[in-house]
Amino acid sequence: MSQAADKPVLSVREGELAGYRCVIDKNEFLIGRGGECDLILPERQVSRRHAMIVRRDDGYFIRDLGSKNGTYVNGQQVTDERLLRDGDTIQIALAVKILFTGSEATLPLEFEPSMKTSPGRLRIDSAGRRVFIGDKEITPPLSPPQYRLLELLVANSGRVCTREEVAEAVWPDALSEGVSEQAIDALVRRLRDRLAEVDPDHQYVVTVRGHGFRLDNPPM
Repeated sequence: MSQAADKPVLSVREGELAGYRCVIDKNEFLIGRGGECDLILPERQVSRRHAMIVRRDDGYFIRDLGSKNGTYVNGQQVTDERLLRDGDTIQIALAVKILFTGSEATLPLEFEPSMKTSPGRLRIDSAGRRVFIGDKEITPPLSPPQYRLLELLVANSGRVCTREEVAEAVWPDALSEGVSEQAIDALVRRLRDRLAEVDPDHQYVVTVRGHGFRLDNPPM
């Protein structure tokens, strides 16, 4: 078994990062909204330095860092250090729900994000490379880069796609290091503009600061 597989994993179940997983790979793992955090949660209810998971000889403990809206484990507010056990549910400000898994080797099967439980308003006809929002088709068709980006987001609906994944999916013949952040941002803006032509009241492509992009596809 690899050393990485022995480390605990946090799986975000509810919140803007739903579907995101990260390994607790350090002795002090900081959770919050600030850019210095190891797990950055963009919700406004989350404090900049909200909570910390600390590794000790007898396990992993979570403590609240004086946050405004609190930290909870299995529904109980954390007022002191609390030992985390496999399968515990951590709630950050009651806005983000995170599953604590004791090691990567015991991760549950990948869950389906809640937004995929019912058909989304945005649909792709892969055979014809056509895109629909409700009963309206986007015309003229999306450009190949726009379509490849949307296809990536739809295939990973609910999960955050990193900039590296976007670069590999949209420009497969280019090294990811050769694709600038400006090029990716410009492509995202153009795709948003095309989708807004049909549905100006909803933003389907969401930027998750510090992580990447995800699809917000509301039900029909």
